[in-house]
Amino acid sequence: MGFFSTIFGFFGFGLGISIGLILGYFLFIYFQPTDVKDPKITPLVDQDDETLQKMLPEIPNWIKNPDFDRLDWLNKFIELMWPYLEKAICKTAKNIAKPIIEEQIPKYKIDSVEFQTLTLGSLPPTFQGMKVYLTDEKELIMEPSIKWAANPNVTIAVKAFGLKATVQVVDLQVFLLPRITLKPLVPSFPCFANIFVSLMEKPHVDFGLKLVGADLMSIPGVYRIVQVANMYLWPKTLEVPILDLAKALRRPVGILHVKVLQAMKLKKKDLLGASDPYVKLKLTDDKMPSKKTTVKHKNLNPEWNEEFNLTVRDPESQVLEINVYDWEQVGKHDKMGMNVITLKEVSPEEPKRFTLELLKTLDPNDAQNEKSRGQIVVELTYKPFKEDEMGKGFDETQTIPKAPEGTPPGGGLLVVIVHEAQDVEGKYHTNPHVRLIFRGEEKKTKRIKKNRDPRWEEEYQFPVEEPPTNDKLHVEVVSTSSRNLLHQKESLGYVNINLGDVVSNKRINEKYHLIDSKNGRIQIELQWRTLEAQE
Repeated sequence: MGFFSTIFGFFGFGLGISIGLILGYFLFIYFQPTDVKDPKITPLVDQDDETLQKMLPEIPNWIKNPDFDRLDWLNKFIELMWPYLEKAICKTAKNIAKPIIEEQIPKYKIDSVEFQTLTLGSLPPTFQGMKVYLTDEKELIMEPSIKWAANPNVTIAVKAFGLKATVQVVDLQVFLLPRITLKPLVPSFPCFANIFVSLMEKPHVDFGLKLVGADLMSIPGVYRIVQVANMYLWPKTLEVPILDLAKALRRPVGILHVKVLQAMKLKKKDLLGASDPYVKLKLTDDKMPSKKTTVKHKNLNPEWNEEFNLTVRDPESQVLEINVYDWEQVGKHDKMGMNVITLKEVSPEEPKRFTLELLKTLDPNDAQNEKSRGQIVVELTYKPFKEDEMGKGFDETQTIPKAPEGTPPGGGLLVVIVHEAQDVEGKYHTNPHVRLIFRGEEKKTKRIKKNRDPRWEEEYQFPVEEPPTNDKLHVEVVSTSSRNLLHQKESLGYVNINLGDVVSNKRINEKYHLIDSKNGRIQIELQWRTLEAQE
C-alpha cells in the first residue's frame, strides 16, 4: 500500500502543477486588469525646467539656460595647457601665500608653515557654460559655470612648540558660479584696471583633510570652519587691483603753462627774402589739436609773448613738441625747425626758461641738424592738480573731475567722448568718421575704413562761457572715399542731442539711434565739468 500511495501522490502532484500553469496562462491572456493605464510619454523638449533638472541633475548650464554659451574650445585649450598652467598657478600661489603666512604666524605662536608638496593634479577644471552681460559702461561682466573634480596633492608642514605636524589636502571638488567683472576698461594693457569677483550662489566645495594618517574632516566643527562660501556671496565683492587707475585712464594730473616768447635768426623761406613764422605746440599722447601762435609776417626775429595751457596726463613720459612753420597763403606750410622738451625737466610750480636750437629732425645722427636754423625761447610752468582737484572718476562714485584752471567761473567744460557705432552702412562705401558740431565749432574723429561697427574711443573738449542748457550737439556719422569720384562723401546718419540733461546730471552715457539710418546707433558720453567738482 505504501508503494502505491507514493506512485499516486507523485502523479497527483505533477498533474496539479500542470493544470495550474495552464489555467494561469489562460487567465492572464483573456482577463486584462482594468486598473492599469498605458504610460504617458512626454518629449524632453516639452518638460519644464524643474522637471528636467530632477531628471538630469548634471545637465550643463548652456542647455538649461539659453543665456549661457558653450565653451568647448576653452575647455580644450585648458586641457592642452593644463600641465603648464598647473605649474604656473602653483608657483604664483606660493609667492602670494608666503608673505601672508610670514605675517600671520607670529600671532598664533607658530614657528613655521611651509609647503612640502603643492600640485593641483592632472584633472583641469571645466567650464559648463558662460553668460556675458553687455552694458553701456566701460566694463565686461562674465558669469562662468565652473566644475572641478581635482586630484591635488597639497602637503603643508606646521612647526610649533617643538612639534611638527603634516596636513594633507586630497580629493577636491568645487562647483562655482562666480560673477567676474573687468572694469573700467582702459587703453593700457591688459585693458582693464580692476577685477571684481562675486559668487552668484553658494558654491559646493568638498575636500579631504588629513593629519598624519588621521581624517581631520571627521572632527566635529572642522568642516564648518573651512566653509568660506558666504564671504563673497553676491552682492559682496572681492576686488583685485591690476593697474593704477589714474595712469591707466590717463586722467589729467596737471596743467602745463607754456609761454612762447620769441625766436631768433630764423632762415629765409620766401622768395622775397623773408619768412612768416608761427609756432605749433603739442604734448605727446594727447588727442587734442595743437596750439598755434599768431603769424608774424616778414620777420626772422619774431616776438610773440603768447601763453597757452596744455593738459598733462603723465609728466614722467610726456614730451612737449615745438614746431616752427613758415605760413603760406597757398599750398603747404614749410617747416622751419623743431625741438622737444621732456616734462621731467620742469619742476612743479617753478617757471623755467628754455632756449632751444631748431633742428631738422630728432635723429642725433642726422647731418642736417648741424646746419643752423635759428633758436626759439619758451618758458614752461607745470602746475600739478591737488588730490581733491583730480576727482575720483565716475566709474564707481559717478563724480566728475573739475574743469581745468582758467575756466570761466560761470561756465565750464563740455566733454564729448565718442565711443562706438553699430550697424552703420553707406550706399556707396562705409569708411565712417564722426563730425561733432557745437556752437559753430567742428571736430572730427579719425576715419575707419570698411567697418560697419567702428570703435573710436576719442575725447573732445569744448570750453563754454556759460552752461549750454538750451544748446544742442550735432553728431553725424560720415563716410568718405577718394576712389568714388561721384560720391566721395556720404552721410550715414545723424542725431541732435539736447545738452540740458548733461548740465543737470553732470554725465550722460547713452546709445542714440541715428536719423536717416536703417539700424545705425552711436554711443556718445557727455560730461559737464565746472570749477566745482560734483559732490
